[in-house]
Amino acid sequence: MTGKVYLVGAGPGDPGLITVKGMHALEQAQVVVYDRLVDPVLLQAVPQSAERIFVGKARGRQQLTQTEINQLLVDKASQGFTVVRLKGGDPFVFGRGGEEALELKANGLPFEIVPGVTSAIAGPAYAGIPLTHRGLATTFTVVSGSEDPSKPESVIPWEVLAKNGGTLVVLMGWASLEKILATLQKEGLPATTPAALVQWGTWSEQQTVTGSIENILEKGRKAGLTPPVITVIGEVVNLREELAWFDKRTLFGKRVLVTRSRSQASRLCTLLEQAGANTVELPTIQIGPLEDFSELDATLKNIADYQWVIFASANAVESVFDRFESQGKDARALAGMTVGAIGPTTAQALSRWGITADFVPSRPVSAVVLKELSGRDWKDVSVLLPSADIGRDELEKGLTDLGAKVNRLAAYRNVPVEGVSGLAKKAFVDGVDIVTFTSSSTVRNLVEMLDGDRAALETSFIACIGPVTSATARELGLQVDLEATEHTVEGLVDALTSHFASSELSRK
Repeated sequence: MTGKVYLVGAGPGDPGLITVKGMHALEQAQVVVYDRLVDPVLLQAVPQSAERIFVGKARGRQQLTQTEINQLLVDKASQGFTVVRLKGGDPFVFGRGGEEALELKANGLPFEIVPGVTSAIAGPAYAGIPLTHRGLATTFTVVSGSEDPSKPESVIPWEVLAKNGGTLVVLMGWASLEKILATLQKEGLPATTPAALVQWGTWSEQQTVTGSIENILEKGRKAGLTPPVITVIGEVVNLREELAWFDKRTLFGKRVLVTRSRSQASRLCTLLEQAGANTVELPTIQIGPLEDFSELDATLKNIADYQWVIFASANAVESVFDRFESQGKDARALAGMTVGAIGPTTAQALSRWGITADFVPSRPVSAVVLKELSGRDWKDVSVLLPSADIGRDELEKGLTDLGAKVNRLAAYRNVPVEGVSGLAKKAFVDGVDIVTFTSSSTVRNLVEMLDGDRAALETSFIACIGPVTSATARELGLQVDLEATEHTVEGLVDALTSHFASSELSRK
């Protein structure tokens, strides 16, 4: 059976710019052939069983020639595989996608083109530079600064481009930019014409330099720019001063370490990235099922014996309801009981199962919880407290002291992630500006991954989700720079953005 090749444009860098159809192709792929300018995040959509083949440039050397890439696509499709050729930007805009499609056509193999957002448009847009703007530019031209080396001279009509009055975008032109700018001036383009250089457009490392065609190269070199760089020439460049947005976000350019479990990290990463951060996922814990459910199952079968059930976390909610389902039960099993949720996230988890918590403390901290519950009569009140297999027991002890009969029950496990110690150390070698901790376990496990080397954390800004996590960090010798007032991931990100916005204002 013959396979099929999808020539998919990954977009310019920001993984959120891939099309829905492109993402769908990745989810169905059996083989993915990808380039250097593709965010690795996109590969997470690929089935684990799929073969991943890197064919981009590594350390200045091309892994495979274009001819070899063409043959690779032919071979894999001929073997019956569904192949995704994942290319940066758009496959038909300086992507050599046409050559690959022609080779597939010549071999009688089916293919499909999935367009992508080209960096020629997205890079300037993320720098706050529209390519067209009424009164400034009604046309734009995109050229390659890296022409076919087999041709004796340039085939680009520079004399026309110097006089047409529109916006000129040069891709892949950093190495030849000096010659290009000199040619444009020679052909009559005024030296004062505005110009911009956008490095790593749409990526978290994006850097933009503006000037005129007379001084832009010197400015770019002083800024230390290296490829990939997009050059934009024209009056529209002046709009950046008012329209810049991407690199004006509060956490832009900051590398933020997310230590939460992978299953829970996505929300925190999304919020941080929306604030401009470059997130580095390093799960220090993973949420796992109990090795033995017998005690949990036996307790849940007789849950009607309890007057209160207080869920310590959203994970506890999910674990308990998973076991309810295995017993043929649902939310009605909690009928007649008073239900508590430690924190808004836990309350939200309950609401997804159709339950509105009767008690949610103003702050998910044991001392606050106990203070707000202390006005009730707890003598001989039976309380079930589903929680992790490890953790603090202040709530259990406090309720017991108030007279309650408390059963703190393990509903799930917090399991340290193995085999990532090297990744943890590499993250700090590469540089981490901010470390986020969302539980005491994440603190302990990260310190353990670093073999107790707290010095690695001394140059990073440490942000904790709440006082319990902060206390653990301090016990381990870490300096806590920020603690969220609202003890949720949303509250943590709000605290970070407020802090760094204030810091930025104080420097102005």
